Amino acid sequence: MSEAKPFEIPKRLVWDAYRQVRANRGAGGVDGVSMAAFEEDLGGNLYKVWNRMSSGSYHPPPVRLVEIPKSGGGLRPLGIPTIADRVAQTAVKMVLEPMVEPMFHRDSYGYRPGRSALDAVGVARKRCWTFDWVIDLDIKAFFDSIPHDLIERAVAHHTDLAWIRLYVGRWLRAAVERPDGTREERTKGTPQGSPISPILANLFLHYAFDSWMERNHPNVRFERYADDAVVHCRSEGEAQAVLEAIRKRLADCGLELHPTKTKIVYCKDDDRRQEHERVKFDFLGFTFQPRRARNRWGHYFVSFLPAISVQAAKAVRRTIREWRMASTRNNQTLEDLARLINPAVRGWMNYYGRYYRSKCVQVLRQVNVALARWARRKYKRFRRRERASTHWLGRIARRDPNLFVLWQLGIRPEAGE
Repeated sequence: MSEAKPFEIPKRLVWDAYRQVRANRGAGGVDGVSMAAFEEDLGGNLYKVWNRMSSGSYHPPPVRLVEIPKSGGGLRPLGIPTIADRVAQTAVKMVLEPMVEPMFHRDSYGYRPGRSALDAVGVARKRCWTFDWVIDLDIKAFFDSIPHDLIERAVAHHTDLAWIRLYVGRWLRAAVERPDGTREERTKGTPQGSPISPILANLFLHYAFDSWMERNHPNVRFERYADDAVVHCRSEGEAQAVLEAIRKRLADCGLELHPTKTKIVYCKDDDRRQEHERVKFDFLGFTFQPRRARNRWGHYFVSFLPAISVQAAKAVRRTIREWRMASTRNNQTLEDLARLINPAVRGWMNYYGRYYRSKCVQVLRQVNVALARWARRKYKRFRRRERASTHWLGRIARRDPNLFVLWQLGIRPEAGE
């Protein structure tokens, strides 16, 4: 490495960062360079990243703004960096993450190695049986609102590596380029979609929320996945007091709780029968609410349980419709459709089928309905015989139950579908 470089950044680090970026794939940024184009001169492009970062002359280009629909309505802004910028950000993340990860809170689950959203849902499920009340927290425009000075102070607290502190500051202030080509300077926030944002968000909320809760409310339990959090309380009075304290704390940190989406919820079941206005909340794609359950002796009772949310179910059905099997895939075989459908169904079932499986199964039956519609469109003999197409699929499911993941799980076509 040249002695003229002010920062000692191993070339191997940039190479390993590129491998992570390549594995995650993703679209190009404002320069229009795809991964394939970047790799046409891979050595030269990686050398440029390393050389500029090592010399202190790396200045990130603007991030490309893409807005995607949110499950609850509205649009979620994502900032897509260029391929080269993703490599640079990932290199910093690979150095910064081992410094901060060990001190993160045990109830922080988002974007952390060995932890998942399902882990957070499972812990919330158990705690809802123990604690009567939940605060459903919703931070308004979290990723767009984080104060830059507080993030930079947190980063500086954990590393004295000047190049990490330098580039984190530059990434925070990188402009956003809108689809019409106009650019917007940023004075706060960190764009979702960039490799460095999750760890910066976790670091910020560790100090703004997690460790503050540990100090000021040590007996109050919570689960947090990025900016999505639920807090468990023993009484309505405690929930109101804790919520006001959290509201003030977050305001001191430059954040605001959503005035209508943040709410206090009563975890109603057979043992908790008071009447309250709110008895359900959504967390990570699941709706927690009173549901019928069966105990070990086969007796039914009402428990407070998570199942696939209405919004998540709508998103699944929308994806099934977007496959447009009946209208655009008439030239394909069932085997072709299985290759399209199986990865998605497997993912949905692994996630939403973990808790209260029957609700997820109910949604996924729509796949069989879509397959029957495809059969009626493809084969003339089924055009006016709806039941016949379903019976035909049922015979295939019995003969080849492993063709579709749905059938492997025992969700077979039925005449009533």
